[in-house]
Amino acid sequence: MYKIRVVDASDDDIAETLSDLHQSTFLDAASIPQFELGAWWLVYHGDHAVAFAGVLPSTHVRNGGYFSRVGVLQRHWGRGLQRRLMRVVEARGRRIGWDSIVSDTTDNPVSANNFIMAGYRLFEPDAPWAWAHTLYWRKWLR
Repeated sequence: MYKIRVVDASDDDIAETLSDLHQSTFLDAASIPQFELGAWWLVYHGDHAVAFAGVLPSTHVRNGGYFSRVGVLQRHWGRGLQRRLMRVVEARGRRIGWDSIVSDTTDNPVSANNFIMAGYRLFEPDAPWAWAHTLYWRKWLR
């Protein structure tokens, strides 16, 4: 059984857990985010953190959130954890009145498919913020 918990990333132990999970899931492919910004969740399997996600107020779209990271340890892939984390991020966005959630993927068909299954659609931002071959995703919350 998996349990998702919103966490306080200003807590040193939580920040270390988020950092360790980020390193284990992204290796050196992405810089470590500023965990003190935004809202963060951990997924626990028993006493062990096995996945994480974070959302920040978006600087890319008006009145929206940016789904900044999601990582799942490989041995827990295939259990719908990324989509479950998407739902908690969306619920938070609705509670605080955001119009949409945006994100991006680069060379990650599994995540792209999860975005599609969760109702996100491709969009072209006015000012692209990532690599030239990045896919940009948006889900309207209203």
